[in-house]
Amino acid sequence: MACSNLSFFLILSLVLTFSTHTMSCSPTDIINVLLKAKNHQLIDSENRLSGWANTTRYAPCDWTGITCNSSRVISIDLSSSNVNGSFPHEFCKVHTLQHLNLFDNNLNGTISTHSISLCSHLRTLNLSSNYFFGNLPDFGAHFTNLTSLDLSSNDFSGHIPKSFGFLQGLQVLCLVNNMLNGTFPEFLTNLTELSRLELAYNPFQPSPLPCTIGKLTKLETVFLSSLNLNGVIPECIGNLSALKNLDLSNNSISGKVPSSIGNLANIEQVELYHNQLSGELPNTFSNLKSLLRFDASENKLVGRIPKSLAALPLESFALNDNFIRGSIPQVLSSNPNLYQLKLFNNNLTGGLPLNLGKHSGLVDIDVSGNNLGGTLPPYLCYRKKLQRLVTFYNKISGTIPELYGECTSLNYIRIFNNNLSGKLPVGLWNLPGLEFLENRNNRLEGSIHPSISNARGLTRLLVSGNNFSGGFISEICNLKELVVIDMSFNRFSGQLPLCITTLKNLEKLDLQGNMFTGAIPNTVSSWRVLTDLNLSNNKFTGEIPSELGDLQVLTYLDLSRNLLSGEIPVNLLKLKLDAFNISFNALEGIVPVGFDNEWFMSSLIGNPGLCSPDLKLLPPCSKRKTFSLCKVMLFSVVTLLFLGLLICLLIKTQRLLSFHENMRRSFKITTFQHIGFNEEDVLSELIDENIIGSGGSGKVYRVKLETGHTVAVKKLFGVDENAEMEQMFQSEVETLGNIRHVNIVKLLLTCNGEDFRVLVYEYMANGSLGDVLHRGKVGEVLDWPKRYEIAEGAAQGLAYLHHDCVPAIVHRDVKPNNILLDEEYKPKLADFGLAKMLNKKGDRECMSRVAGSYGYIAPEYAYTLQVKEKSDVYSFGVVLLELISGKRPNDPSFGDNQDIVKWVRAVFSSYYRGSTDTGNYWEGLAQLVDPSMGVSISEYEEIEKVLDIALVCTSPFPDNRPSMRNVVELLKGLKLARSSHAES
Repeated sequence: MACSNLSFFLILSLVLTFSTHTMSCSPTDIINVLLKAKNHQLIDSENRLSGWANTTRYAPCDWTGITCNSSRVISIDLSSSNVNGSFPHEFCKVHTLQHLNLFDNNLNGTISTHSISLCSHLRTLNLSSNYFFGNLPDFGAHFTNLTSLDLSSNDFSGHIPKSFGFLQGLQVLCLVNNMLNGTFPEFLTNLTELSRLELAYNPFQPSPLPCTIGKLTKLETVFLSSLNLNGVIPECIGNLSALKNLDLSNNSISGKVPSSIGNLANIEQVELYHNQLSGELPNTFSNLKSLLRFDASENKLVGRIPKSLAALPLESFALNDNFIRGSIPQVLSSNPNLYQLKLFNNNLTGGLPLNLGKHSGLVDIDVSGNNLGGTLPPYLCYRKKLQRLVTFYNKISGTIPELYGECTSLNYIRIFNNNLSGKLPVGLWNLPGLEFLENRNNRLEGSIHPSISNARGLTRLLVSGNNFSGGFISEICNLKELVVIDMSFNRFSGQLPLCITTLKNLEKLDLQGNMFTGAIPNTVSSWRVLTDLNLSNNKFTGEIPSELGDLQVLTYLDLSRNLLSGEIPVNLLKLKLDAFNISFNALEGIVPVGFDNEWFMSSLIGNPGLCSPDLKLLPPCSKRKTFSLCKVMLFSVVTLLFLGLLICLLIKTQRLLSFHENMRRSFKITTFQHIGFNEEDVLSELIDENIIGSGGSGKVYRVKLETGHTVAVKKLFGVDENAEMEQMFQSEVETLGNIRHVNIVKLLLTCNGEDFRVLVYEYMANGSLGDVLHRGKVGEVLDWPKRYEIAEGAAQGLAYLHHDCVPAIVHRDVKPNNILLDEEYKPKLADFGLAKMLNKKGDRECMSRVAGSYGYIAPEYAYTLQVKEKSDVYSFGVVLLELISGKRPNDPSFGDNQDIVKWVRAVFSSYYRGSTDTGNYWEGLAQLVDPSMGVSISEYEEIEKVLDIALVCTSPFPDNRPSMRNVVELLKGLKLARSSHAES
C-alpha cells in the first residue's frame, strides 16, 4: 500500500512538473498571470496593489511586493497587505517563483490539493495568520524544493496528511494555532532535514511523543505546547544534539524528566510546565552550559533542586506549582552567574540564604507562594541590578533592609502577605524607576514619605492591610502615571487633597477602612477611566457629588458607612454599575427611580431619612395631611396665576401647535427596517412611566404601540454638548444600520433632534443576560441547555461581525448586560456605542482611551489601546465563564487581585485536569459550576468542554486565542456530539 502511494505521488510529480515547466514564461505572460491573480483571486480594498499595471517601465519587477533576479520573478511578498479573497494559486504559474509570502492578511476559503500542486517549484510558502479552513491540502514528493512551510494561525482542521512525510527537503514546518484534531503524526520524524518543528496549540487527540523523534538530529526548535500529548518524554530526546529550544508545556506528559536531557549540549530553553511530570529532577544538568531558561512549573516533581542546576548561568529558573519540599540550597547564594531565581508556588521552607545576591548580578527573584520564613536577605541588590522582588504569600518577618532603599534598579516590588514590620526605608518610596509597589497585608507602619513624588513612573501603589498612618499627602498627585491606588484598611486620616482628581490615568481608588474626613471632591471630570471607587468605612461628610454620575466607565461605587447626607443624586442613574453601595449614611429623601427596586435594597439600608413607595424595608413617602394658613394663601395665589396663564395659553394654542409642527419637521428620521408606525407614535410615549432602565448614555423606554407591537427606545440627552455621546450615537447607527443577523438586535429607526437622539430597537422580552443571571426573578434559573444556546447564539453574532462584515466590526463591550434575550431566550448582541470598524480611516481618535467594562477587557487592550477581534474573543471567554459559574467577573469571593479567569485557573491548579483521581477532578469541576443549574453527569461533560473553550478564549496572549469562527465551530461540534449521543 505504501509503495502504491509513493508511485502515485511520483507519477503526479512528473505530470505536474511537465505541465508547469512547459508553460509559456514570456514577460507578457507573466504580467497577465499576476494581474489575473490580483483581479480574480484577491480583493485589494485599500488599493495597496494599485501600482500593479503593465504600463510600468520595469513591469512586473517594480511592482509592490515583487522581487526579481535578472528580470525573473523569484519572490512575491504581500505580507500584512490587508488583502481579502481566496488562495491565489495563479501566482504559482510563474515557474521562476521561489518564495510566496501571504502572511497576515484576510484570505479565506479552502485550499485544494489541485491548486497547491501548482506551487511544487516553491522553496518557501507562508500562508500564516489568515482565515483558511477545511482540511490541509496534500503535499507530495514532487515538492522537492520546498524547505519552509508555514500554515500557522488559520482554521485548518482534520488530520495532517501522510503526504507531509514525503517532504524530504523540508527544514521548517509550522502548523501552530489551527484546529487540527488528529494524533501526533509519527511520519513527520522521517523529515530528517527539519530544524524547526512547530505544531503547538492544536486540539490533537491524546497521543504520545514518538520515540523516533530522536532521528531528527538537526532540530533546533521543538514547539509542541498544548497538543494533548501524553505518555513520557522518550530517552531518545537526548539525541537532538543541535536542539536550542524545547517546549512541551501545557500537555499531559507524565513520568520522570529523562536523564538524557543532559546530552542537549546546545540547549538554551526548556519549557516543561503544566504537565504531570513526577519524581526528582536528574543530576545531569551540569552538562547544559548554554541553558538560560528552565521552567518545570505546575507538575508533580519531588525532592530537592539539583545543585548542578543551581550552578548554571541561568537567566530564568522556574519550578513553581510543584510539590518540591525542603529548603533553598545555599549554593544559590554563591553562584556568580545567577540572573533570575524563580521558585514560586512550591512547598519550600526555611529562609532565603543570607548572602543571596552578594556574589551574583541577581535581576529577578520570585519565591512567592511557599512557606519561607526568616528575614529578607540584605544583599539582594548588592550589585545594583535587581529589578523585580517578589516574595508574597510566605512567612517572612523582620524589617525591610535599609540597603533596599539604595537599589535604584528596582522597578517591581510585591512583598505582600508576609509578617514584615517596621517602617519602609525612605529610599524605597522614591526609587526613580519604581513602577509597581505592593506591600499589602503586613504589619508595616509609619507614613507615606513626601519623597514619593520622585517615583514618577509609579503605576500601582498598593499598601492596604497595614498600620500606616498620616494623611493622603498631596505629593501623590505628582504621580501622573498612577493606575491603581489601594490604601485601604490602614489608619490614614485627614481630608483628601483636591489635586487627587488630576490623576487622569486612575482606574481604581480604594480608601476603605480608614479615618478620612471632609467632603468627597466633586471636580472629578478628569477621572475619565475610573472604573472602581471605594470610600467606604471612613468619616466622609457632606453630600454625594452628583458629578460622579458623569464618570462614564465607573462600574463599582461603594460609599457605605460614612456620614454622608443629602439626597441621592439622580445623576448616578447614568452609571452602568455592577456594584453599588451607599448604605449606613445619613441620606434622606425619595429613592430615585432606577434605584427603587429590590436589587438595590441592601445598598440603601441604614439611611433612616430615605423613603420609597415600593421598597418594603424603607418607610413610605407619605404626603402632608395639614396645611398652614400661609400655605393655603400661597396655594390660592398660585391657583389664580395658573388660571391667568391658562387663558393666555388658550389664546396662543394655534401658535403653539404651529411651533410644535415646525419642531417636528426639524427632526431627521432614518428608517432601517420595514415598520408599521411612525416617530410620533414613539416620541409621545417617552414618559417616566415607561422607563425600564437608564445608564451613562441615556434612558431606555418600553413603548407599546397601537399596532400591538412593543419596541425599546433609547433616548440620549446632551449630545449637542457632548462629542463623545454623539460619537456613540453615530457608532450605533453606523453599525446596526448596515448589518442584519439573527443574533444581533435590530435597529428600526432613529430620530435626530436638536439636543437629543432617539434610537428605536426591537423589544427583547427577557431583558439582558446580566439581568437574568444576576438579578433574575425569584425561581427564575437558566438551566444548562439554555445557557449553552445563549453562548452559541452570541458566538454566532460575534463571528458575523468579525468575519462576514467588510470591514470587520469589533464590538469592544461584550458582556452579559449587552446580550439581550427574547421571549424564547434567544440571544442578540446589543449596545454598539463602542463598536469600531477595523481599517476605517480617520478613527485614531476613538482609541485614545480604554473602552469596555471592568472585568471583561482583554489584558493587552489596557496597554496597547489597539482594537482587534481577539479583544472581543477574550470578553466572550469571560462571558462563557460567567455562564458556567453564575458569578460576576469580579465576584468578592475570588479574593484580592483575583478575577474570574484567575479564579478558574487557580481551581484547576488545585484539582489538576490530568489527575488520575476521577473523583478529585469532578470535585474541582463542581466548584466552578453554578449549583442552581442542577446539572447531570452528561451535562458536566459538556460544561467541561465549554470550559476548555473559555480558557483558550481568555488566554493572556492574543495569538493563542481562537477566532470567533473557530469558537462557533467548537460549540456546534459539542451540539452535534450531544445529538449523536442522544440518538444512540
